[in-house]
Amino acid sequence: MSDHEEETPKPAPAPEHRLRRELPQEVPAPPAETAGEKDTAAVLTGRQRLAEGLWPPRVTRAQLIVALLLFGLGFGLAVQVASNSDSGSALRGARQEDLVRILDELDDRTQRLQDEKQGLEDQRSELENSSDRAEEARKQTAERERQLGILAGTVAAQGPGITMTIEDTKGTVRADMLLDAIQELRAAGAEAIQVNGVRVVAGTYLSDSGKTVSVDGNKIAQPFRFKVIGKPQDLEPALNIPGGVVQTLQKEQATVDVEPSTKIVVDALREAERPDYARSSSQ
Repeated sequence: MSDHEEETPKPAPAPEHRLRRELPQEVPAPPAETAGEKDTAAVLTGRQRLAEGLWPPRVTRAQLIVALLLFGLGFGLAVQVASNSDSGSALRGARQEDLVRILDELDDRTQRLQDEKQGLEDQRSELENSSDRAEEARKQTAERERQLGILAGTVAAQGPGITMTIEDTKGTVRADMLLDAIQELRAAGAEAIQVNGVRVVAGTYLSDSGKTVSVDGNKIAQPFRFKVIGKPQDLEPALNIPGGVVQTLQKEQATVDVEPSTKIVVDALREAERPDYARSSSQ
């Protein structure tokens, strides 16, 4: 072989070989999924997204306030329904004649209020139409003073009413039971009440004192005797309504006797108390 043939240069490598070396290594594509496998993956992904959206719960401040308000409203409605059910349960088992008596008592109370309203309107008309308004005003003032004296217990009173006697041999009658009786009588239109020689007024209080009861600090012995001035047709049914005063006392094994009368004398008096701070605004 000649020298010319030995010095012949080798051909340069093709450009495509250098380009291939610079490119990243090819990653084989994953095997194609079937249609059923794609649907299953999509369903699982939707459920996972739903679960992530529901739990843990994300409660905003506004939602929390609305929830508390709705809870309070529902609780209030439940309490009101329960109270209405309790108040109606006492009358649900009452007899028809007892219900009629209760309705009559409510009608009588309404009529008394109407009569009182009419009386005040008549007084106003007399003052407006009287030729001597000063004299008419004095007459009405004197009459009003007598009425207020009866209510305040500073003057004696007489009129129709009832006498209620309570015999408590077991010693189970307490002050709150007698107070309920006084409140029921007042609601039925009692104008003057006396219990065992103690005049009952607006500020009267009752308390348990050992085995007996005290009225305004005065111990009263048995039997407990109530003298009440008012309309007997209103006072007696008010005490005998189902679940009322008489039935409550009888459950405590006490004996209750209510007698209507055309003349009841209430002569226990109270001293007129001068207020310490209140004065008439007309002075």
